[in-house]
Amino acid sequence: MLQTDAYNYINVLDKALDASNLRETVITNNLANINTPGYKRREVDFQSLLRQELDKIKWNSLDEKMNDVQLSHLDAGVHFDMQAYGYDYRLDGNNVDVDVENTELASEQLRYQLISDSVTQEFSRLQKAMGR
Repeated sequence: MLQTDAYNYINVLDKALDASNLRETVITNNLANINTPGYKRREVDFQSLLRQELDKIKWNSLDEKMNDVQLSHLDAGVHFDMQAYGYDYRLDGNNVDVDVENTELASEQLRYQLISDSVTQEFSRLQKAMGR
């Protein structure tokens, strides 16, 4: 992580990449456990962490908000999907839906690519600003 205000946006994008990578791992783990009796799907939710952190800093521009974001509050973790918890799709107690997981996986792969492209563009802008 870079420790200057010029890189705050990049640091947030870095956290988003970490969360996206974790989410992809969790989704593939859900798919790997599709036939495990009693398995409950897991989820990673970075978006609500970021939203909560940005909402703490109302009335500022996005650039000002990025300067005030507490990066330590953006560490996404794995948790059970509480919306699907208690809903078992099968008699063996497993609640993983292969179609949902495959859709989420495709979505997450696109999200990771978009965030990665944003980081590349941000570094390109910084290089142009430095005259390189």
